[in-house]
Amino acid sequence: MAEFTIVGLRVLREAARHGSFSTAAERLGYTQSAVSRQIGLMEQAAGRALFVRHARGVAPTAAGKAVLLRAEAVLGEIEAARQDLHALDAGPPARLRVGAFSTAMAALVPRALADLAEQTPHARILLREGLSARLLIAVARGRIDAAVVNRPQDIPTDIEMIPLLDDPLLLAIPSDHTFASRTSIEPEELVDEPWIAGSTERGTTLLGAWSDSSWKPHIAFVARDWVAKLGLVAAGLGVTVIPGIAAPTVPSGIALVRIDHPSAQRTTTLVQRQGIPDEPLLRLFTEALRDAAAEQSAELRRRIR
Repeated sequence: MAEFTIVGLRVLREAARHGSFSTAAERLGYTQSAVSRQIGLMEQAAGRALFVRHARGVAPTAAGKAVLLRAEAVLGEIEAARQDLHALDAGPPARLRVGAFSTAMAALVPRALADLAEQTPHARILLREGLSARLLIAVARGRIDAAVVNRPQDIPTDIEMIPLLDDPLLLAIPSDHTFASRTSIEPEELVDEPWIAGSTERGTTLLGAWSDSSWKPHIAFVARDWVAKLGLVAAGLGVTVIPGIAAPTVPSGIALVRIDHPSAQRTTTLVQRQGIPDEPLLRLFTEALRDAAAEQSAELRRRIR
């Protein structure tokens, strides 16, 4: 009794795709008689006709369509097995462990990772979000390969720092606010504004833009999540400070104004251990980050004149 075979299923699929035994033979590199013989064997295995022959070519019968459905699955699994065997010969996929502070995850790091994925689609990227200080420790201890951090302090001697961009702090205000048409503003001009901040502590990171001012900001609402902060701003309930790196995620209805103060800027940096062997994937990620940082800086300059 005839059996279904891989060769027969492949011939069956090509004949159905092109509606012609002769075209199937050409595509597969067989003679037409060899294709006809394989179709005959498949029809014997099925116990019924799989194609209707007519003057313009062939078309699968209902039985042929049923077998074709299974043939696609079988041939797909065989191709997957070939790819698995090829992967074994090629060795394990490259792996990169990356960390980043939350705001860098808004646009900068995703852009770089998207670029990296196009260049190395089979690489494994393990992503970790965290505070800059903790990420720096993780890099130093070898738990991650690199991290995007801001204002790094107490840098271990074996850590290499690669500056990515100087990130200005921006005032986020409703688009109909009095200051919305301004390009920059002095902190002292904001003394009467209600503030939305992640904490009531004066020394919190983003409130540092007026750390030497004689007035204390009035915190109207405390919200740690960026979506919540910007929602409150859009509703006209206060103003807040955001880093320029987060500007691409700011929704319509909110204007951004540069804060004219020496401390209203942070440096976003990539850190990695010194002396590690050259890792092509890490090098590609670093290049992608630099490109993403340059693009984002240019976009910010266009938005904040």
